[in-house]
Amino acid sequence: MKVIILLVLALAAVSAEILEMEHPKDFGKISKVEGRITNGYPAYEGKAPYTVGLSFNNAWWCGGSIIAHDWILTAAHCTNGGDTVTIFYGATWRTNAQFTHTVGRGEFRQNPNWPNQNGNDIALIHTPHVDFWSMVNKVELPSFNDRYNMYDGWWAVACGWGGTYDGSPLPDWLQCVDLQIISNGQCSQTYGHQPDGILCVSTPNGKSTCGGDSGGPLVLHDGGRLVGVTSFGSSAGCQSGAPAGFTRVTNQLDWIRDNSGVAYY
Repeated sequence: MKVIILLVLALAAVSAEILEMEHPKDFGKISKVEGRITNGYPAYEGKAPYTVGLSFNNAWWCGGSIIAHDWILTAAHCTNGGDTVTIFYGATWRTNAQFTHTVGRGEFRQNPNWPNQNGNDIALIHTPHVDFWSMVNKVELPSFNDRYNMYDGWWAVACGWGGTYDGSPLPDWLQCVDLQIISNGQCSQTYGHQPDGILCVSTPNGKSTCGGDSGGPLVLHDGGRLVGVTSFGSSAGCQSGAPAGFTRVTNQLDWIRDNSGVAYY
């Protein structure tokens, strides 16, 4: 298992305590394939047909989003160090997929600005062609016309596999949670300055993304567009009430288009 990565920001002159950020893949020193959404709800079959499970090296688990017949979008810290990934398509019960594909690291495309520039924790996986139907389908990206929309106050849904609270047994049924996007100014009060490439959500009542959800989707309720890729949470824990952080997809539209050809105008 890879070492816990702590992204410690320079302390800003703010009155709030500055917390450390940690990749959800590494919460709790995960040593087996697992993931969780805390205090969410079980997804019905076909609720999020764009969501895939990603098993890297049979050692760590992440989520991802289908954005085209042959492309998956996920987090760079998920693909980093991976030699192979098995992609679970159309699964509600995590390992009971409609089908799987396994590809090697030659099909990974990591944003070259990660990890040196915060806000670039994003990667693409090139896959064999996949046909779409009710259980396996793509999610659309924001259009270039929306590239400057920060979505402050908008509601979105995140989905992933695993337990319902910190330390719980880890059910394999797909879980989803509805989360409200907050401003980067609010997020910066917790973690120090956050650039535009970061999108944060509030996590009231212990509702959050958590260990193993890395790379998974954050999709708007209104319009169904993919606006975030799960990137980090507080090292204080998933249920600490601290914001959860995502890579902001609108800041990556050029990179996604240039590396996959996927774009909406």
